[in-house]
Amino acid sequence: MDTKIILTEKEIPTSWYNIQADLPEPLPPLLHPGTKEPTILPPPLFASALNEQEFSKERYIEIPDEVLEIYKLWRPTPLFRAHRLEKALGTPAHIYYKYEGVSPAGSHKLNTAVAQAYYNKKEGIKRLTTETGAGQWGSALSMGCQFIGLELKVYMVRVSYDQKPYRRILMETWGATCVPSPSEDTEIGRKILAEDPNSTGSLGIAISEAIEDAIGRDDSHYSLGSVVNHVLLHQTVVGQEAMKQLEKADAYPDIIIGCIGGGSNFAGVYLPFVKDKITGKKPDLRIINVEPQACPTVTKGPYTWDFGDVAGMAPIALMNTLGHTFVPPPVHAGGLRYHGMAPIICHLAKLGFVEAQAVYQIPTFEAAVKFARTEGILPAPEPAHAIKVVIDEAIKCKESGEKKNILLALSGHGHFDLGAYDQYLSGKLEDYEYPEEKVKEALKQLPQVPA
Repeated sequence: MDTKIILTEKEIPTSWYNIQADLPEPLPPLLHPGTKEPTILPPPLFASALNEQEFSKERYIEIPDEVLEIYKLWRPTPLFRAHRLEKALGTPAHIYYKYEGVSPAGSHKLNTAVAQAYYNKKEGIKRLTTETGAGQWGSALSMGCQFIGLELKVYMVRVSYDQKPYRRILMETWGATCVPSPSEDTEIGRKILAEDPNSTGSLGIAISEAIEDAIGRDDSHYSLGSVVNHVLLHQTVVGQEAMKQLEKADAYPDIIIGCIGGGSNFAGVYLPFVKDKITGKKPDLRIINVEPQACPTVTKGPYTWDFGDVAGMAPIALMNTLGHTFVPPPVHAGGLRYHGMAPIICHLAKLGFVEAQAVYQIPTFEAAVKFARTEGILPAPEPAHAIKVVIDEAIKCKESGEKKNILLALSGHGHFDLGAYDQYLSGKLEDYEYPEEKVKEALKQLPQVPA
């Protein structure tokens, strides 16, 4: 069995797979933040083509040729068999990982960044605004905008802006403007800084700033890197490739594991597979969404209506949430510090097709170091959460003697996260408990939606 399973350039998927065509129950609608009536996300938020994809029931949506040409810079990405990790664990399980860290920006985020820049440029838009947590999305969209020919303003969550300066430098190298959020550049940012000058920020705050910025200019649209349907759609190139690669290895996963912050990385891997579970072709397939204990959205957040941002400017979605005003503790997995979750993931969890687990930061880095020392790849803190659960499941196979195929979604590398690894290796990293009181307070601010 080869360690590396690759596809040819001709095997790159030419369409995105849309799970909405196969859901046994349709997704609940999005609600207008003001009227609380069903909405279709009118501009100036997104390009009209992205709005259409958001609500489309078409099973496959063709990838534009210009987007495919850029994809060829890094797609198809490799699928690896983790022989060394398996040996170190002494497990009979076969561990595979789909590695998106080979993209120029270092993560899966480019799959939707290029597509969103393309559709906005086609519509005559000159400039995009966005938020970013750990900086993966901001750097990916910076490259996408540079290649397509758009300006970009990035609002980066303050704690990550301070922890990960090289991400900011990467964005600026690709031509974007990056500011820490909350910032002095928007009304909502100034308001939050007046209340708390030392605010570490949150994705909810950064989203509010980016939306306010875009709405205030005729030449700008807002761009989102996770959560919404069209972003998950664009990421399904990853799962479609993984299916082809596993077929070449004569394997099918028994368990699929990945991290979730907003959900686009992992959903992009498992949505093509979950169809088999929905249809009954693979009813025993387990799909485990992994999140941090410090921000356990799906494991501890109620399934209810909430805003996607702090200021209540984004549409209201039915999702698992910790409350849109919740500011998570400053864990190093900045991409997992979002109060809500992709409605598609929450919907599938409610229907029983996927499950969720939450893990602590220190054992997460312990698993990441074990992975780096066996497989050679330094994972980003976000997918390191999933690696922790992969190791747990592989050890269970060792104890039971079961030979299972485990597929890991490895969304990006940790080359810009060495500060976090330094804290772990020097014994300075700390675990954060579930901030129950802060969540209770935030949940009091949920929008009142008529039944």
